[in-house]
Amino acid sequence: MKLNNPKIKEMRELIAQISAANTAYYRDDRPIMPDRDYDSLVERLAALEEDVGTILSSSPIHSVPDEILSELVPVRHSKPMLSAAKTKSTDDFIRFIDGRPAVLSWKLDGLTLVLRYSNGQLTQAITRGREGIVGEDVTHTVRTFLNVPLSVPFLEEFEVRGEGVISWANFDSINRSLEDPYTHPRGLAAGSTRKLDPAESKKRSLEFLAFDLVTDLGFTRKTEQLDFLAQQGFSVVPHTFFDKDTTPGHIHAIISTMKPNDYAYPVDGLIIEFDDLAYGKSLGATGHHENRLLALKWADDLYETTFEGVELATTRTGMVSITGLFKPVTIDGASVSRAYLHNLDIFDDFQFGLGDTIKVYKSNMIIPQIAENVTQSNIYQLPMTCPCCGEALTVRSSSGGIRQLYCENPHCTAKLIQKFTHFCEKTRMNIEGISATTLEKFIGHGWIHSFGDLYTLEQHREDIIKTEGFGVKSFERLLASIKKSRCCTLAQFIAGLGIPNVGRHAGRDIDQHFHGDWNAFETAIQNGFDFTSLPNFGTTMHSNIYAWYADAEEAKLWRPLLNHITFKKETMNMNPTSNTAFAGKTIVATGKLQNYTRDGINVKILSIGAKPGSSVTKKTDFLIVGDKAGSKLAKAQKLGITILTEAEFEAMLAE
Repeated sequence: MKLNNPKIKEMRELIAQISAANTAYYRDDRPIMPDRDYDSLVERLAALEEDVGTILSSSPIHSVPDEILSELVPVRHSKPMLSAAKTKSTDDFIRFIDGRPAVLSWKLDGLTLVLRYSNGQLTQAITRGREGIVGEDVTHTVRTFLNVPLSVPFLEEFEVRGEGVISWANFDSINRSLEDPYTHPRGLAAGSTRKLDPAESKKRSLEFLAFDLVTDLGFTRKTEQLDFLAQQGFSVVPHTFFDKDTTPGHIHAIISTMKPNDYAYPVDGLIIEFDDLAYGKSLGATGHHENRLLALKWADDLYETTFEGVELATTRTGMVSITGLFKPVTIDGASVSRAYLHNLDIFDDFQFGLGDTIKVYKSNMIIPQIAENVTQSNIYQLPMTCPCCGEALTVRSSSGGIRQLYCENPHCTAKLIQKFTHFCEKTRMNIEGISATTLEKFIGHGWIHSFGDLYTLEQHREDIIKTEGFGVKSFERLLASIKKSRCCTLAQFIAGLGIPNVGRHAGRDIDQHFHGDWNAFETAIQNGFDFTSLPNFGTTMHSNIYAWYADAEEAKLWRPLLNHITFKKETMNMNPTSNTAFAGKTIVATGKLQNYTRDGINVKILSIGAKPGSSVTKKTDFLIVGDKAGSKLAKAQKLGITILTEAEFEAMLAE
């Protein structure tokens, strides 16, 4: 095999040297080499990049765009991303390949990704997503990975599949800086990749290990595909080739040497697949897995402990989750005291009683599970009231007969998780450290019923610190973020309330009209103010504001908040002295811009004496378009509005 491309290997060595020199010079103010040597390294790296046609994402002589997104965009995969059938028997591995040439590799444990390339450039990175059919576009963060090729010498379109991972060394380094460390690199890798701010993702030292060429480029063997990917600059998962003469004893011996604790990256098993691509494809697939490969999972060690009850939490759908609690037991160096019970049938099957002896394990060495109840006293009574609203719970059965607990109260606060998530977003009230998952836990436990309750979480300190995924340090960070959000602009506040169709742009218009004064805004509603008199406000937005204000249930959410918030003046003001061609005009921006974030372009528009708009109307004067401009572009073309690229916009400013 030809996996080691010496030029790419040299590039990686140069990148490490230049990066170390940058850190020493800029951060530590202690240069480690003369300028001439530094310049020589940079020149050599640039020459190699041009020669090989590959630019790695960690190359210090190229900058990576750092636009902060407001949401992740769904993307449909060109081919479904299916799983692999699983076994815990090495003999099954041997029977599976049946004497055919095969490739054995690690089964990486991170976030599976597909990278798309066109004309030699990385164009898109997509998560596996729901059922492997529709993922999320995470190109903005994948471009910050340490080793992803941003450009490759191969110019035809192709897709490569691999795993976004964090090495154990980098994971341990991150954990050493935290009072409340993460439990496993997989969650850290997945969460970091899906961040909206690539600068935050970049701090996590993520890497991409390729294991499959999705596109048919005419190769006949799996090993040829892996060689091709390595030649393009990808870090390819280490693998072993078994030819048709490899004995079962040799396969056993190789597998016995592949110990997960000795590998640099987290893994949860091994993968074996046929080297003959045509034969593998001929085996077809089920709706769950491809028949060309098989995963070997390690057997789980069981630990004995004592059952101590359950914890209920109401989810956003009304379904109530059941988590089994038990006396803490140490597994793989970590204390474990709880395990999720997937439905009511599973809970009943265990026949729990307080004090029962149970056996627990970590599925795939990660997820705590209850294996069996040795005692089975069957005397534990499951609580049947909602932990959030106190209403009686009901039991629903799915079409497959699976029973789940549900809260049927339509006003149960737990069902309003989306509203709270929206309120806390970075582009609204900017409360960091409180994800949708965290909110679901807090609401499900009954700690939050209104937006105002976010500002009284201190009274639940002890319970929150004990919550999985939280600790003293993370709770203190959350409190600091909440404290910071107490002083906000009226624009942020309006945007966070979740009034239909009244978002950040409309919030800014309201803020400017009422001079950041909430009382003036509320008085205007009470006096029947016509909101269509504001820029870019239509009758629907006008009606939505009045409907929202009159809704008594909505008022229970937002009105307590007024006791905790003070308003500051919006600092984004139009420059009245601008003499550019845009002065006094309304400008809308759409698509992905190269040099501006969404808020950044609006600040720029205001600074040149223009008005930023949120939607294209007859009153719009200019539309600035970036990549993937959609319906706004079509509407502007229909209305005959002047359309500018980002470059044309900046050129007009220069004039």
